[in-house]
Amino acid sequence: MFTPLAPCHREDYLRMAEAFYHSDAVDHAVPPSHFSAAFDALVAGSPYLSGFALTQDGQVAGYALLMKTWSQEAGGLTVWVDELYVEPLFRGHGLGREFLEALPRLFPEAVAFRLELAPDNHRAESLYGRLGFQPLAYRQMIRQIDP
Repeated sequence: MFTPLAPCHREDYLRMAEAFYHSDAVDHAVPPSHFSAAFDALVAGSPYLSGFALTQDGQVAGYALLMKTWSQEAGGLTVWVDELYVEPLFRGHGLGREFLEALPRLFPEAVAFRLELAPDNHRAESLYGRLGFQPLAYRQMIRQIDP
């Protein structure tokens, strides 16, 4: 089950975001201030992002952070699954799959869903492929602007 992230999820979110960015699923760590800024923007109602708490048996078991963008290539609103994290204790119970399968219901106006993954994250790649995600030949680059 999943519910929109709300102020009551702050501590769980910050803890899990820290764990996510110290896992094999990502390329590099980011400052914890980025987690706080994203959460604050989210609960303030930013039109650019959405977030969900993934729960099982009444416990917060993970989170998803999604970014919204318009894609001419895709033909409309594209939702990026920027982060999908499930606590180790809850992995293998289908929470990530269930969330990804629900995306079209959660964002009926979206024409595409995108995500990225580390090249050696074969377990995630297998799941995403079974759910209809197709690889793109693009490589990503970033230019980080320091505040």
